[in-house]
Amino acid sequence: MSSLSSSAAPAGGDGPTRLPSISRAGRRSSQSASGTGVVRRPSRATHPPVVPSKPLTHHEALEALRAFLKERSSYDVFPVSFRLIVLDSQLKVKKALDVMLLYGVVSAPLWNTTSATFAGMFTVQDVIHLIQFYYHTSSWEGATADVEQFRLQSLRDIERELHVPPPPLLSIHPLQPLIDACKFLIQTHARRLPLIDKDSQTGGEVVISVLTQYRVLKFIAMNCRDITQYLTAGVQELGIGTYVKDPTPENPFHPIATATLQTTVFDVVHMFSELGISAVPIVDDEGKVVNLYETVDVITLVRLGAYQSLDFTIAQALKQRALDFPGVVTCHPKDSLGAVFSLIKIRRVHRLVVVAGADDPQPGRLVGVISLSDIMRHLINDGVLPQHMPAPDEVAESAIEEDS
Repeated sequence: MSSLSSSAAPAGGDGPTRLPSISRAGRRSSQSASGTGVVRRPSRATHPPVVPSKPLTHHEALEALRAFLKERSSYDVFPVSFRLIVLDSQLKVKKALDVMLLYGVVSAPLWNTTSATFAGMFTVQDVIHLIQFYYHTSSWEGATADVEQFRLQSLRDIERELHVPPPPLLSIHPLQPLIDACKFLIQTHARRLPLIDKDSQTGGEVVISVLTQYRVLKFIAMNCRDITQYLTAGVQELGIGTYVKDPTPENPFHPIATATLQTTVFDVVHMFSELGISAVPIVDDEGKVVNLYETVDVITLVRLGAYQSLDFTIAQALKQRALDFPGVVTCHPKDSLGAVFSLIKIRRVHRLVVVAGADDPQPGRLVGVISLSDIMRHLINDGVLPQHMPAPDEVAESAIEEDS
């Protein structure tokens, strides 16, 4: 897996990924809505590694992984203890950001206290939309004052003003097969899926946790390494990811959005909001990848009220990045999917930037970007959705419902 690497960013810090500490027990026994106790599957630690009886082809390995996901539930993915932060939908945005930054999370479930129901997710993308809205409609001083008073439940109003689609208000029961949760994630293009149970005494909703694409892929990498080793085809050959094609003078990396160190932060924020992406590769004049600018890099600026920093160049903004930034995770087009899973097993990965290898005339040049969604889609893409999965036009219009 030598071609898979984590290169330190020259304008930012480097170092190991610092994960948030565990604050309290997250697992609990679950009961059905009728009050009958549900016997949960054993915890992840008791799952023996899945070992195939014979060598597998790539297709057979995929089928074995799907069978594994059908036999597991979302409960199985979580460790014995984990942190769960739920935000009141009437909380002010700045206070919500303070909490998220304090506990090292980039998203949190919302709770409508009036109706005692799950009210969607608050994510970094919501903050990006908010920045874009206020950048065009208010002064710096006005934006700061407004955000101080802006409440989470009003974020959908901002999305309507910007004409961006709201995230779907979807969740899943934690005891449903894990493969159903994966299909939900693929169908809705979501990076995370709330797990909602029912209180056996009140019949009310209970937010158990949030399932992310990374948690699922890490679960596979840890428990199915004897299967993923047979995923030997290269990622570009498999069509996993988005790759440069039909370049134009205006965008030599079409259809991938890129920036340079001279691009302003707000220009990148506009890409985040308009394209619904969470990171943009930073390239030099030769097209070589020198860094990556992510949505989470913007959060500190907003939390501190430093809206003027949106006029910074990326080079200036990267100097304010936290020193524990783990670097840009790269791979080459011929690296196997199995090698990618080996990397996910040992470190936290949100995406991989595909760059040309040493045998290419332009080594290090941007070739493509692989998201965790791309990997999951390849694993699960059998065209079958859960029977209770709503059609796209049936998805709830708002992910943060206002009080009735």
